[in-house]
Amino acid sequence: MAATEQTPSHHKGLHVIHVALFRMATRSSTEAYRILGYKTHHGTDDTFGMRWDLLEKAAEATWPSPEAAPEAHTRHARPPRFTRADWDELWGSEYDIATDMASPFADQLIQAYPEAKVIVVQRDFESWWPSYRSELLDTLFSPAARVAVFLLEHVMGIRSGPTMRKIHFGFFGAKDRTGIEANARAAYDAYYERIRELVPPEKRLEYRMGDGWEPLYATAQPAT
Repeated sequence: MAATEQTPSHHKGLHVIHVALFRMATRSSTEAYRILGYKTHHGTDDTFGMRWDLLEKAAEATWPSPEAAPEAHTRHARPPRFTRADWDELWGSEYDIATDMASPFADQLIQAYPEAKVIVVQRDFESWWPSYRSELLDTLFSPAARVAVFLLEHVMGIRSGPTMRKIHFGFFGAKDRTGIEANARAAYDAYYERIRELVPPEKRLEYRMGDGWEPLYATAQPAT
């Protein structure tokens, strides 16, 4: 099946909330949604063009604890929790679906877009975590990353590094990499428990990679 050309949909806001953490086939899911005709955001599409300023505000508003955000960008009062209008500015006014970068905020997006369909993808922790640690943590906290982050921020004005650190520290309730690794299983379990508390079984699709097109097609019907 050939991918369809992506065009902004006529509705306002996210059409599907994709619940899947980094390293849970978000790229292949993105391509599947695009084949169905949905304009879908994935973080690797345009790293430099991403609204890191808004994403950083979302992280600070979600996890305001100084311990959860030791690299606070500003010293003034923390921003208020994001509203639907804020999420629209970040993703909802342009995209039908946001995958990887939206995943830490899935519970808020479900509440902001109650009419959206919810698709949950969950890898077993034991197979997922080594991949996450290798691809995300080793990259984010490496000496080379510190140099790259410094250059991106101070030369190009792109705060991708500080933003991703805030998201990680907040999501895992930690203040350093050691804490992230110690809290990984608890944060993973709490994330999926929270989603399933918010969305009853009849209103969500529990999708496993390899299930084929049928359940995905039936839930996220082709955009028109």
